[in-house]
Amino acid sequence: MLYRNGMKFTLQTPSSSNLVHACTEAEIRVREHVIRTSVILTADEILFDWPPTSAQELMPQHLHAALLLKPEIILLGTGTRQVFPNSHVVAAVQGAGVGLEVMDTRAACRTYNVLVQEGRRVAAALIVERTA
Repeated sequence: MLYRNGMKFTLQTPSSSNLVHACTEAEIRVREHVIRTSVILTADEILFDWPPTSAQELMPQHLHAALLLKPEIILLGTGTRQVFPNSHVVAAVQGAGVGLEVMDTRAACRTYNVLVQEGRRVAAALIVERTA
C-alpha cells in the first residue's frame, strides 16, 4: 500500500519576517540584506551595526537594545564558538525577566528561525567576528 501524504515541517510565516537565510563566519543573510557586522534581529526589526565584535568585549549595556524590543528570550550568538559572557551580562538580562541562551552564531541563527516560525517573541543578538 502506498501512502502519499504531504507534510510540511515548518510553519508558514509572513514573508516580511526576518528569517536568516544563510549564516557563515563572515556574514548573515536576512531577506535582501547581507550583514557583515554584529546585529540584533527580531521577526520585525533589524538593528544593524551592533557594537560587539567578540564575546569577550560584550557588556550589559550592549544587550539593552535587545531588551527594548521586549523579547521573551534572547539568543546570544557568540561567533564561531560558544563563549559564555561574564556574569554581569547574564544578570542584567535575567534581572529584566528575559531568558538568555548562549550558543555559537550559526546555532543561534538556526534556533532563532525555529522560534520565529513558532511565533515566539525572540531576539537574536548575533556576533559576527571581524577577520583580519
